Amino acid sequence: MKNKNILITGGLGFIGSHIANKLIEENNITIIDNLSTGKITYLNNPNHENLTLIKKNLKSIDLNDDLRGIDYVFHLAAMVSVPISIEDPISCNFENVSTTVNLLDACVKNDVEKIVFSSSAAVYGDNRNIPLKETELPSPTSPYGASKACCELYLKSFHESYGLNYTALRYFNVFGPKQDKNSPYAAVIPNFVNMILENKQPVIYGDGEQTRDFVYVGDVANANIKACESDFNGIVNIAGGSQISINQLYGIVKKTLRTDIEPKYLPERIGDIKHSQADICNLDYINLKIDNDKFQENLIKTINWFKQIK
Repeated sequence: MKNKNILITGGLGFIGSHIANKLIEENNITIIDNLSTGKITYLNNPNHENLTLIKKNLKSIDLNDDLRGIDYVFHLAAMVSVPISIEDPISCNFENVSTTVNLLDACVKNDVEKIVFSSSAAVYGDNRNIPLKETELPSPTSPYGASKACCELYLKSFHESYGLNYTALRYFNVFGPKQDKNSPYAAVIPNFVNMILENKQPVIYGDGEQTRDFVYVGDVANANIKACESDFNGIVNIAGGSQISINQLYGIVKKTLRTDIEPKYLPERIGDIKHSQADICNLDYINLKIDNDKFQENLIKTINWFKQIK
């Protein structure tokens, strides 16, 4: 992708900053981010001549002005926490659904070529038809999952009604450098690493035998770019296509950090699912392959990044 005008909502965040760093040398990048979780330091060059940074919330700006002349949109800005969505479903709906509809409307009015939407495996809920295919009916168990499923329907409807091209990427468990370790709702890997580095017991909710399908953030950034360049309109699972239990994951982290600290087990959280694994056949539609054999290598790379910033 070269010489394009690109908008990234949430472009200072964990995934958005990786996309921006990959594209900024050969494209004009506009980032909209309210810095609620993102950081300017996540960009390799925050002063790059190809960068326009709008430090505002999506709901407080005139999207028609900001999308004028934009070719592609990567939409990552959202409330991303299942627990927070359960605590405040009204805000979740507004931040995830209403702002997305406003963005889609602005995309249509400004003749945007394509939007790539960051969805989530949370739309599947506790579906036992593993590996999960994109054709499964959504069955979310949290307001967060419901909001992502709703946005996917809006994307399809805008494609059918107005011809807006889109790809919705259903992320499974993303990990990698720049993931927020300080959030009280931090993802499992940064939570484990951060607690161990502070010589504290990490927490595992439930018995630890729940399984997840992890995918490295570099692969997720590549998936966004590949989806944008493709002609595919629809939904694609973004995952490694395999399962690992939380107990197994902790064992790898523990071994890598050379610690004897054992985790503390607490009751399962409302909205959490037991098992998750993606069918990744649709990756072919966006011409992407994910090498899951590099999982441990990427995990060690991630752990070392957290050690460096400690």
